[in-house]
Order: sequence, then structure tokens, then C-alpha cells
Amino acid sequence: MKQRGDKAVVQGRRGRLSNRRIEESLEREGVRILSAPVYEGFGPTLAAEYLGQKHGIEASKETVRPWRMRAKLWRGKKQRVKQVPPWRPRWSRFGELLQGDPSEHDWLEGRGERLYLIAMIEDATSRLLARFVRQDSTEENRKLLRSYREKFGRPVTFYTDKASLFQTTEKRKRDEPGVDQDPVEMPPRPIGRALRELGIWPQAKRHGTPYPRTRSALRLRS
Repeated sequence: MKQRGDKAVVQGRRGRLSNRRIEESLEREGVRILSAPVYEGFGPTLAAEYLGQKHGIEASKETVRPWRMRAKLWRGKKQRVKQVPPWRPRWSRFGELLQGDPSEHDWLEGRGERLYLIAMIEDATSRLLARFVRQDSTEENRKLLRSYREKFGRPVTFYTDKASLFQTTEKRKRDEPGVDQDPVEMPPRPIGRALRELGIWPQAKRHGTPYPRTRSALRLRS
């Protein structure tokens, strides 16, 4: 750096051909072989395997692919653009939606007991209240929800991915008659009953409806 300045950090072979570049004569030979009708329709992987096994030309599929594309022997497949679902818009007002998110993880990295992190996240502001607990139980969820209510007030809706936190799960065997029938309404669990008594709408990820259906319904209840 003292002798050459900034140029000292520039790669010495910048702008030159790579030392590992395959000779053009080998590329021409590979293209000539793959131009035969017997190799028509071969993909890059299979073509590279045949070049190595039958003709002694060692080249990876990443190398063979541009060879064939330059020779008009292969057309790259158009990759489908995966549709990314749009971000769900946040609720506009504080207190409309509170999300409960329990997480089991080796938080102490093997140096202690296994703990659960129960977090309460307010949707409009991302305000967070969390606590480490030994069990992801109804009692621990109720304690944290009580702490949140005392600190920030009563939310209109409480959402969680765990439907069993609110409602008793109906147990059925696969071969039991009536499995395909409509599910039977089961009694709520203690936390689901407590939420309803407090005027909080419990909502769980179920039947493709992971969040409250309409904002107007929430505002009428708030």
C-alpha cells in the first residue's frame, strides 16, 4: 500500500482471461460431438456426463450449458417467477390486534434448562412484551396477557397460530364414521373463556382465516 497506493488491493489478473479457462479447441470439439442427432434434447447435466464418460472431455454442466447455448443447441428454460404474497397491512390503530407468539428454543445454549419465550406483539406499533417460562401453558399465557393488559390496556382482538389455546380440539379416529362431517363446536379452554369475558375477540389460524375478517367488525367492538 505504501509503495503502490490503492492499486495494491486490485486483483493482478483483473481484465485477463482466467488460468482455469477451458481451451476454445475443447469447446469446439464438445459442441461438435453434442451436435449429433443422438444428443438432441439432452439437458446440460446429461450432456456433461456423456462427454466425460464416452469422449473423455471433462466439463461441468455449468460449462456445457453456455457451450450449447452459444451453438444454438440449447435454450435456457424460462424460470417461473414465484408470486410472493404481499405483506399484510398493519392495523391502523393501537390496540386493535395483539399477537401471541410462543417460541421453543435452546435459549441458554445447553447451559441450562430448556425455556419457552412467550411474546405479545401489538400489531400497529410492534410494541412487545415477552417473558421466558418453563412451560408454554395456558396459565403462563394468561399471566403474560394479564401483565400486558395492566400495562397497555385491553386489546380488541388476540391472535395466535395455536387454535388449541382457545378451543378444545375435537379428537376423531381416521376410520371413525362421520370424519368428513362438519366439525362439532367444542367448549372453549380457560384462556378462550377469559378473553371472551373481557370482551377480547380470540382469533386463531384456522380454516384459512388467520386474521380477523373485517376491520369494521373490530371497530364496532372497540
